[in-house]
Amino acid sequence: MKITDAEFDRLFKENQSKLKSFIYRLVTNTQDVEDLSQEIFIKAYKNIHSFQEKSSFKTWLFAIASNLIKDHFKAQKRWTRNAQDNCSQSIKNAPELQEEVMDVYFKNEFEIKNHIDYCFTCVMKYLPLERHIAIMMADIYDFKINEIAEVLNKSLGSVKHMLFTSRKTMKQVFDEDCTLIHKTGACWKCSELSNTGNSKAETQRKIAALELVKAKEQANATKLYNMRTALINGIDPLQSSNFQLHDFLLNQTDHANGKTYPKVDTDCKDL
Repeated sequence: MKITDAEFDRLFKENQSKLKSFIYRLVTNTQDVEDLSQEIFIKAYKNIHSFQEKSSFKTWLFAIASNLIKDHFKAQKRWTRNAQDNCSQSIKNAPELQEEVMDVYFKNEFEIKNHIDYCFTCVMKYLPLERHIAIMMADIYDFKINEIAEVLNKSLGSVKHMLFTSRKTMKQVFDEDCTLIHKTGACWKCSELSNTGNSKAETQRKIAALELVKAKEQANATKLYNMRTALINGIDPLQSSNFQLHDFLLNQTDHANGKTYPKVDTDCKDL
């Protein structure tokens, strides 16, 4: 069945917000999101005759998006495990960046649940690109394994293996680094940021209210991971109350990736 221009516009608009958030979580740059979204629209419109309705329009559209994003990343390095730490150190070593991040912070209402989404986005960028796409499609955008296989042009077995290894990596990072879950965790950024403008008692109250934190003593790594993805599933990063802050931090993390900065023992609240 041939799709009319009006039907194409309707189907594209139905998927546009999820498509944009998907692109943003991959490229973490708003200008790239707009450029890629426009490119995807044009490519989809020009190739609408190839849509056979054997799959959903959403799956077909995300396949176009994934292929364009692969081309976009051909000359770019993935983030290193210490990318977020490099971001923190780069800010602490530059007074102008300290002023900028605090200015952005106080223009937004900081919510820890949105910061968990930001953190998940950062950790995913350690993964090889196809594994990054696969885990997002499965765990955040509710695609089935056969749909992911179609998008990535992989076998079902290959996709299952990609998801298994990707989830294992993600759970290991959170298990080792996240102070929301373990007192010995190395990453304390959500607490550090929340302390800015709030008392430590208020910060701890907000953290303790999270279902993820309530369950940490009884739940295993898989359950905690699933609780994270369930929380993230309901968040559009481009519309969140912390968007400006997280967009700034993501751009600074990308800039700081792979570089080395001297350690500075300063919390955000002291900047």
